[in-house]
Formats: sequence, C-alpha cells, structure tokens
Amino acid sequence: MAKSETVSVVMIPFSAFGHLIPFFQLSIALAKAGVHVFFISTPRNIQRLPQVPPKLSSLLKFVKIQLPEVDNELLPKGAEATVDVPVEKILCLVNAYDLLQHPIKKFVADQSPDYIVIDFATDWAVDIAAECHIPLLYFSVYSSAACVFFGPPEYMDGQDEQMRPSPESLTRPSQWLDFPSLVAYREFEAIAAYNTLFCGCFSRFAKVLNACQAVAIRSCMEFEGNFLIAQQKMMGSKPVIPIGLLPPPEEKTEPVDESWGKIFQWLDEQKSKTVVFICFGSECRLTREQVHEIAYGIELSGLPFLWALRKPHWAPPGDDEDVKKV
Repeated sequence: MAKSETVSVVMIPFSAFGHLIPFFQLSIALAKAGVHVFFISTPRNIQRLPQVPPKLSSLLKFVKIQLPEVDNELLPKGAEATVDVPVEKILCLVNAYDLLQHPIKKFVADQSPDYIVIDFATDWAVDIAAECHIPLLYFSVYSSAACVFFGPPEYMDGQDEQMRPSPESLTRPSQWLDFPSLVAYREFEAIAAYNTLFCGCFSRFAKVLNACQAVAIRSCMEFEGNFLIAQQKMMGSKPVIPIGLLPPPEEKTEPVDESWGKIFQWLDEQKSKTVVFICFGSECRLTREQVHEIAYGIELSGLPFLWALRKPHWAPPGDDEDVKKV
C-alpha cells in the first residue's frame, strides 16, 4: 500500500463559511490524493456544506460535534456560524467554539491522525497537538497579501513594541514589503476591524503561527508571487506552501427557477461592460436604512444593475412579493 493511502488528517476549521468551504475543498483535494480526512464541525454547519462525492465517501468523513448550549443573550439559539449572528456577536461565537476542544481532544486521541490542520481561531488545538505528539499545520484561507499586512506573530500578540496601536495604523501599507502596495484598510473599515481583531483574535492567531510546523495557504505564485515571497521571509525557516486557489468543480446545471432564465435573457440584451453587479457577500447583514440608501444610489446612477440581495433578517415573514414592498 502506498504511503499516501495510509496518511490521515484531522481538519478543524473555524465556524464561518468563508473558512468551512475552503477547508472542505482542501479536504476533497486530499481525499482525491488518497488521504483519509476527518472534517470536524458542528451538525448544522456540516448540514449546510456540499455533500461528499460518493467516490470519496470512504476517505472523507464528517465528524459532527454538538456545540454546547450557551446563554441566549450571548448567542441566538441554533447559531453555529458567523452567518447566524450579527457582527457584534462574532467574538461570542469564537468563545463558544472553544467549548469544542474537549470532545475534539478525545477524538484526536482516539484516532491518532498523522496531521492536524487548523484555522486561525482554534488556538487550543495547539495544546491538543502537543499533548498527542501530532504535527500541526495552519491552513490560511486568507490571501498572502492579507497575511503580510498584519506582520509576523510577535507583531500580532503585542510582544513587539511596533504593534499597530490604533485603527488609524491599519490604514497604512505593510512595513514588511520591499515593493509598493495599496493593501490597507480604509478608515471606516479600520475601526471595526481593529475592535474585532485586536480584542483577542490576534493573540490566538499568533499562537497558531508560532506553534505550527508549516503554513499552507490558499494562493499561488501566479496570483500573488511577490507577497508569497515576502511572507516566506517573514516566517523565516517555517515553510509557507501555496496550495492553489481550490476552485469548486465546474458543474453544468440547469436553472431550477424560471426567474434565472429571465435574468440571463436580460443580461444577454445589455451592452458589453454596462451592467453593475452588486453583492456584499453572505455575511453582510444590511439594515433597512442601508438597503434603501443603496437602492436610491443605484437608481440615481441610471445604470443597469444586478443586485444579489439575501432576504433581509428584518423583512416580514412571507414570500418574495412581500419583501418587494419593504
């Protein structure tokens, strides 16, 4: 039996779909290479992930571990991912996720995998890996440009006097680059980012980076070669391994809703490079006022547009016709 067929890996992603999905895509790639993968998350998160391809079902296993109940004032009932909570509750979710460490430790001890692959916030897995004598890898779903922007581990956890002291400091490009860069937060972004990242998350991140044996990153030299070279210099002797962008497999599917056919027909009728596409991502929870202001601005532009808007959490119950009246 080839060595790759005997290797087993435990994947421990953070509870956000921007992390869960790349970890799942990496798990698929590893399983295709003959690696046995145990993908750990909560039941509702796993339920919302794509199904494992039947031909890989013997190699890729979902491991469901229930998130212990916490006070409803901290987290809404049934919340298991960042998409289920408002921004101000994300740190509560991070702390609640820490409660999984004991059942995960037992699972790892029972399975004794060859590697543990973790996310930035699962810093308690560092201790699990050390106690079980299992090599630890950090998988970054962030771009190399983002990683270099924040600097080396000692710069994140406050050991270095040059730690970014204020939101304003996030509006300047990284000092670890020897080439020009525009990668930085805008002022209004920096305030929210600073309050979230520097209130606990970065100390976790630093612990993971210091403890891991290597960094695997969802990127490639063709996409951001200069940043990857800078990141490797920043991490010293610790390998930084670009593993590609992990795109989902192309699938030819027919629209399940006739409205999609109308949308595609309308797009075909528009002139080239004239349609504005508007999408803020699945994690963005716009208020009623924000939706109205954006809609008003789009209308004033006079441009044809396509706006992908999830039904707002504040919209009244009912069908889409009711939402249109909001």
